[in-house]
Amino acid sequence: MTATKSARRARAESDELMAVPEVLAALGGVSRRTFYRWRELGLAPAGLKLPNGEIRIWRSEFMLWLEKLREAA
Repeated sequence: MTATKSARRARAESDELMAVPEVLAALGGVSRRTFYRWRELGLAPAGLKLPNGEIRIWRSEFMLWLEKLREAA
């Protein structure tokens, strides 16, 4: 198994996907429209789009995004 596959497997075992309402709640009530606007502008955390069109964000990506915002403040 390659290092990349190992990293993905470890992430899959220890990480979880967050739905948009979970992200909004974690952000203290940011509106859905604001979040999607941030996505349009490239300011939101990296996510993935499911075949049904819903967005999911890895909790680790969300936490990294928050940390970068704190560093920039």
